[in-house]
Amino acid sequence: MRPKYLVAVHAFFIDKNDKVLLSKRQNTSYMDGWYSVPAGHVEAMEPVDLAMKREIVEEIGLKVELKEPQHIMQRLSPNDERIDYFYVIRQWQGEISNQEPEKCSELAWFNLSKLPTNTIPYIRKALEEVSAKRPFCIFFEPQ
Repeated sequence: MRPKYLVAVHAFFIDKNDKVLLSKRQNTSYMDGWYSVPAGHVEAMEPVDLAMKREIVEEIGLKVELKEPQHIMQRLSPNDERIDYFYVIRQWQGEISNQEPEKCSELAWFNLSKLPTNTIPYIRKALEEVSAKRPFCIFFEPQ
């Protein structure tokens, strides 16, 4: 049987001090109270780079130029299978602002080496992989 993969994009905004922008989830039905990053699902027939640009505008109000994804993760769980594309953005213009306060209770900067304990595990893993310059990994979600 062939799997049907869900595809998502994630933005790692990393500043010159190696701090990453994290968003605290609320009212989403998935890991509320945990930190993630600006992200979202790719829509039908939507290129991943355009999906990432759309999600960044929708969630933090910035228009950015993107390079290729820095990391790709195959994420497997008992409920679904996903392919996640992670983009690293180190330069941007404009002010980051929370455009979805109903889904995000806060935006905050954290040192890459001192992430909050309530960082979503696959996000933590992807940040580790990006820091190690590894382009691909497989992540098994806990059951």
